[in-house]
Amino acid sequence: MRPRDFLKLTMGSLGAHRLRSFLTVLGIAVGIAAVILLTSIGEGIHRFVLHEFTQFGTTLVAVNPGKATTAGTSVGVFGTERPLSLGDAEALKRLPWVQAVVPFVQGNAEVKAGKLRRRTFVYGSGPAMPEAFSMKVRSGRFLPVDDPVAPRAFAVLGSKLRRELFGDGNPLGQRLTIAGERYRVIGVMEPKGTVLGFDLDDTVYIPAARALGMFNRDSLFEIDVMYREGVPVEKVVQGIKSTLTARHGKEDFTVTTQQQMLDVLGSVLNVLTFAVAAIGGISLLVGAIGIVTIMSIAVNERIHEIGLLRALGATRGQVLSLFLGEATVLAAIGGISGLGLGVGTAWLLHAVIPALPVHTPMLFVVLAELLAMGIGLVSGILPARHAAALDPIEALRTE
Repeated sequence: MRPRDFLKLTMGSLGAHRLRSFLTVLGIAVGIAAVILLTSIGEGIHRFVLHEFTQFGTTLVAVNPGKATTAGTSVGVFGTERPLSLGDAEALKRLPWVQAVVPFVQGNAEVKAGKLRRRTFVYGSGPAMPEAFSMKVRSGRFLPVDDPVAPRAFAVLGSKLRRELFGDGNPLGQRLTIAGERYRVIGVMEPKGTVLGFDLDDTVYIPAARALGMFNRDSLFEIDVMYREGVPVEKVVQGIKSTLTARHGKEDFTVTTQQQMLDVLGSVLNVLTFAVAAIGGISLLVGAIGIVTIMSIAVNERIHEIGLLRALGATRGQVLSLFLGEATVLAAIGGISGLGLGVGTAWLLHAVIPALPVHTPMLFVVLAELLAMGIGLVSGILPARHAAALDPIEALRTE
């Protein structure tokens, strides 16, 4: 059988049964569209969350009080853990590869300026925070280098808090009250937006030592260490552990690298993407069942035609290829239609809901089309084998 005759027979059969072909294509198209749409949303969320984590840089290490792992048995009062102190932060600054160290305290308090008051996040930090977290000051300056134990009462406002308390006026040099304590505003930050649920614009930054007293805490919430690029992270972690162990007498703290956080987060997001793709795959399964059903009906309707082809010299392999070709063409057309439907729906969804991150990688597009053709090929095997196995004489007798 010449390729041109093969193609003519295949397309002629599909065109002769337009409704049946359309329903088969529709089943595959809906399945592919569902997979593309759901994986686009999953991949969009994946990229969005990773961007949220990496926008502060990739050379950060977090140190938290308390050991995250458990070993041995309880040692009673001898198991008490030493808090992270401002002295620990100062000690880490002396490590040779450290670029910035930020002591960090977090809380919530009422901020009052004139007759206006607002309850907001209060972050106690150090002067190196803008450098470590890639943040910029819009006007004024950030917290200056000061006595780490008894710093001056300076405050830096987030852009939203500045707008809420001072409107269009200039807040620099103005006085405000935080949890009953008076502070002088020395700077306003550039808008940063919301990061993992925390609005960094609706905040006020004060020295870490004052935040410890304000919230009556004896330990820093965290110490963030920014190290120079090119330094092995293992060396950084070992240096931090050695320094703090020497000060505390034991390793009663937890060091977490950004790569560890990204690895855990990435694995969770990969499971999410796979889960939503699997949900879309259910639609593909339905489409595959549709192809099996339609092709089986086609074989039963075309028994006489199959007998005629065999009588004219068509081999079993050619008959098998003919029906497999029809199934693959149907699936390919359904796949292309599904790609257009899925990508178009994802784009429209993002246009209607801009806050919803959507991204369709080209790899997903190629895999989805190959998957559609593979489904058509696999689904058509049983009907095609049945057609190829028919006895030509018996087939010709069938009306």
